[in-house]
Amino acid sequence: MRWRLTLLVAATTSAVVLAFLIPLTLLLRSLAEERTLATVTADATNLVQIAANSGAAGAQKELDAAEDDPLGTVSVYLPDKDILGAQVPADDNVAKATGGLAFTVREDGHAVVYVPALTTEGAYVVRTEVSGAELHRGVGRASWILGALGTLLLALSVGAADTLARRLSDPIKDLAAAADSIRDGRLDIRSPEHGPPEVAAMAGALNRLSARIEQLLISERESVADLSHRLRTPVTALRLDVESITDPELAQRIEEHVATLERTVSAVVQDARRPVKANVTSRCDVAALVGERVAFWSALADEQGRSLRTWLPSRPTWARIDSVELTDVVDVLIDNVFAHTDEGVPLEVTVNTNAAHEIVLAVQDGGPGLPGADVVARGHSNAGSSGLGLDIVRRAAIASGGRLELGRSRLGGAKVQVVLSPAETRTRERMRQRRNSAGGGLGQRIRKLAGIGS
Repeated sequence: MRWRLTLLVAATTSAVVLAFLIPLTLLLRSLAEERTLATVTADATNLVQIAANSGAAGAQKELDAAEDDPLGTVSVYLPDKDILGAQVPADDNVAKATGGLAFTVREDGHAVVYVPALTTEGAYVVRTEVSGAELHRGVGRASWILGALGTLLLALSVGAADTLARRLSDPIKDLAAAADSIRDGRLDIRSPEHGPPEVAAMAGALNRLSARIEQLLISERESVADLSHRLRTPVTALRLDVESITDPELAQRIEEHVATLERTVSAVVQDARRPVKANVTSRCDVAALVGERVAFWSALADEQGRSLRTWLPSRPTWARIDSVELTDVVDVLIDNVFAHTDEGVPLEVTVNTNAAHEIVLAVQDGGPGLPGADVVARGHSNAGSSGLGLDIVRRAAIASGGRLELGRSRLGGAKVQVVLSPAETRTRERMRQRRNSAGGGLGQRIRKLAGIGS
């Protein structure tokens, strides 16, 4: 918007300046011609009167006196056909002037003035030829001055327009930056309430909205944490009851389930206590983390006779997601394969980058495939589970700026792809910060050249 406003003012000012300068230059040219011709006509009239009163001698004396500052080439035609001054042969215009008619002839960029004086001896005619340079003397200098004034006016207007546009656009940029920060989860960010009243009011409304959202999220997390803490009591009671089971195998199996339940409750409490902005600037190497989790699950795969193949890029693939969330995503996807397919069904985990430079985590299996299109719907499952697994994966992908894609595996079973947004590398981050902090620009250079403050 800033440059558009500046260019608009520059174009408008240029049109106005040209609309004034062109007619004014033409007017100056016309006035210069009229002034020069009036002076030449007056001098010629004076000379012809002297010639008529004093004869050839007086005319010659006047011509000699005027040689120091001539306005043109002067010829004096005497009644006896002699010519004083410039020896220009008499032509039809001279013959016309002997009839007593004074006139001016313009041709080829110059002018010729004819002034006669009738006496008893005959007609005296003064012919003065004025060149184009003499006709327009001073017009070039005046045009340069007008051009310089027009350029200065244009520079001042562009500088003022750039300053005004910056005062209008900077608050909007600040507002947009604050909105992007809030979108990324930094709810403690507040937009400066400055600029035009409408923009300041919008910034105030955005600040109040982010504060309200932050309060609601804190309240929600406190409620979840409180609920999770309340679950610890029945879990502890359940663990005590397990100790009364006489069957060792059954007791061990139930104790393992209770331990898993305890870890889950602890994870819920920890996640609820984690600040909202903890994963805003999070970034992790997808390939490295997936490799670690695949190594963890490979023992169970060997036990069940599954073929667990992986393809991971050799260099880091940084994604905009927290490592804890990505660990949950990988574990949920792999656990789904173990939970919903028979032992011995092959499994494949790959990480690559698509054409849009997004990181794609794909888990494929050779099982029966997905049970239905609503498998991602929260609380729905056709396999007896809670139906929350893929919903958790979907929400984690969306939170990172990506998406969840379901399809048919080339192994014959289900294919689940998690597309994650790439994270900025440290080098790109520093370059962006340098670009944002770099001042100047065309508007400031114009203001400096024009001599006005920023």
